[in-house]
Order: sequence, then C-alpha cells, then structure tokens
Amino acid sequence: MTGTRPARGRARTFAGVGALLLVGIGACSGSVTLPTGSTTTPRGPSTSPATTSSTASDTSTTAPLTPAATRPGTSTGGPTVASCVERTASALTTAQRVGQLLMVGIQPGQAPGGLDGAIAAQHLGGAIYLGGWSGSAAVRQTSTHLQGQVTAVSTGGVRLLVAADQEGGQVQQLKGPGFTSLPSALAQGQSSATAISANGATAGRELRSAGVNVDLAPVADTVSSALGRGNGPIGRYDREFGHDPATVSRGVTAFVRGLRSSGVAPTLKHFPGIGRLTGNTDTTATGITDTIASASDPDLDPFRQGIAAGAQLVMISTARYPQLDAANQAAFSPAIISGLLRGSLGWQGVVVTDDVGAAVSVSGIPYADRATRFVDAGGDIVLTATLSSVAPMAQGLLARYAADPAFAAKVEASVSRVLAQKQALGLLSCG
Repeated sequence: MTGTRPARGRARTFAGVGALLLVGIGACSGSVTLPTGSTTTPRGPSTSPATTSSTASDTSTTAPLTPAATRPGTSTGGPTVASCVERTASALTTAQRVGQLLMVGIQPGQAPGGLDGAIAAQHLGGAIYLGGWSGSAAVRQTSTHLQGQVTAVSTGGVRLLVAADQEGGQVQQLKGPGFTSLPSALAQGQSSATAISANGATAGRELRSAGVNVDLAPVADTVSSALGRGNGPIGRYDREFGHDPATVSRGVTAFVRGLRSSGVAPTLKHFPGIGRLTGNTDTTATGITDTIASASDPDLDPFRQGIAAGAQLVMISTARYPQLDAANQAAFSPAIISGLLRGSLGWQGVVVTDDVGAAVSVSGIPYADRATRFVDAGGDIVLTATLSSVAPMAQGLLARYAADPAFAAKVEASVSRVLAQKQALGLLSCG
C-alpha cells in the first residue's frame, strides 16, 4: 500500500523477555514516553472479501518462549513492564502468538463485524481501516466492536492494534465529522515545525478518540524535485515533506512528536525509501527498483531522525534495492531488515510490512511464503488488505514454527516486540 489511489492458553514463565521490552517503545530514540490510554499509503478501493472460517491449528497448546538476543548495551526496561509482557506472552498459545503478527484491513462495507471470524479463528493482533471512512462516530463504533471481540480464547485477552493511514492531503482514510482535513505532507513541509507538530497532535487526538492507536504515518521518503510527480507512490500525491533529506527529516520529526503527544504510535514509511520509484508497488511489479539506494544513502536520514524523535513502528516497502540485496524485495530481505534497519540504524522496535495481501508487487508469491519470509528476514507484523489471505498466512507461520526451531525463535522475538508496543499503548491488562 504504497500509494495506490487516494481513498475514494496455559501460562508458563520464560526468562529474558525484559531484554526485548524497549524494542516497541523506541529504544533507539532515547528516553521517550508514550502517554497511555504502498504503502501504507493511499490504499485503493478493493472489494470486501468474505470472512474466512478456517481455524489455525495448534490453538490449545502453549509452547515455551525462549529469550531472543538483543543489541549490546540495550536497556532492559523496568520490572513492571517486563513482568507484564513476560506473563502475557507465556500465557498465549502458539496460534495466539502467531496471530499477534497479523494485521488485516477492514472496509466500510464490512463494518462493524467483518473481522469477527478472523479474530476468533486466526487470533488477529491488529486491524487497519481501508477504503475511506466517513465520520468519527462510525469509526469509533467499529473500533469498539473490534476490541469487543478480544477474549481469552480469541487473542488471550490482548487488545488489538488498530491503525489508519492518516497522513493528510489525498492520503487520509478517515474523513468527515470528527476528522480534520489535514494539508498534504508537501504543503506541511513548507510550514514551521511547530505547525507540523500541531497537525500531528490534531491527527493523534482525533484518531485516539475514534479508537485508533496507530497512525501509519509519517512518510519518510524523499522525492527529488527533478522526479516530482513522476514518482508513482509518493510524489504523485504530494506525500513527501520535501525534495531533500533535510526538509523531509524536519517534517518527519515534527509529525512524529505531534502524534506521540496525543498517545498514538507513529509509523515511519516506506523503508528504505520509495522516493526514486516510478511504479507503485500496490498496482504494478514494474518500475519498482531503486538502483541507487545504498547503506550510505542520504535518503536514510529522515528514517534515522524519525527513530530519534520516537517513532514506534517502521514500515518496510516491497520494492527492490539491488545494491542492498540483489535477490530479495525489501520486505523479504534479511540484509535490509536485520542488517540495515536493525543493525546499522539500530532499530529494535516493531517492523510492519507494506501491504502484502493485494499488492501486485508480491502477487507471484504464495500467501504463506509472504508471511514466513518476512518474519524470517527480521520483520514482525504482516499487514494484508486481503482477508482471505489471513488463514494461509497464519497456517504457514504455524507450520514453519513447528518445523524450524530457529524460525520459532524469530517468531517469539517478534511477539515480544509487538507485546511491548502494546504495553506502551495500554493494550495489555496486567493486574
């Protein structure tokens, strides 16, 4: 979703989770505190898929979680947070853990119960509003309904991440009464940092009021003035804050701080940058290769600055970057996710895909492989706009988990990161 069209069970204790706790709270951004309480991009129109009734296997057994390695010197967080994440994770069944790594889109025509079956059967950890919604009341009703599906059986009592694309301009999935029409990022980039931060705070307050806790914004991609609207996913819709990394960094930093001040988690997208593409990964498999991007690319600076400002998720693109990984698209690349993002940039937080459900750029890859390859590369949350893809994705993750101990350890690390983020957002209930 990089820029299609604008919206028309038994508990077991495990040790070492504390070492992962800050990954979802912006460990690389310094001491930031969140108030408690394709791209992801203008996702285009889509038909409402039927709710799947397939039930993921292994829903009644709990596999022990093993501690995952962290970067040397990383703070382990306080004992209260550690205890909550540890107890929550160890009480989940394997299928419930896998479900924490899945986020699926919901369209207005599916409201409010369109994801009920998947929450129950695949134990979904998240939902995202797609297709263009009108009015805060309708969104709030749906958010309340979604969280109402959370039970000990469905998600182990862990509440959902509920996301939206609320950038401004043409990419604002939630509009109408209760939602301010924000300027495009390009327009915002010409104003002061204070004004940009105020826009982020406004968006955050309105999202939170509607039951949305994650904004899939801001865009940290840089589009040169020479390419401009020739850039299909970003420039075409004025989604960039500016035409150079310094201007983009300024806008990203301000918007991140505004969102965080309202208690909504910001998401940097679309790593490692899609500002040089001509094609849109949502709608084509051509024109989606960036032959220039490298580990020393100045266009990585807005992502660095966004991390330092306190962003809590990073979205990975499905484009290709041959200088970084000649064999894999970014969402399936260990070199890009584990090496560049988690290694060079030091990011230890949650990594989410751009859409890997309906996107044409991944259409030749089986659903199950889209999920397993992403997690194997170091990613966490698989975002899909296609409800029918959820069951095969969950089944693929479960099968690989059972067969491959190394992969199982990666799943466990991802679950810890996701739960730590949910703890930061007040979505875990620990007495």
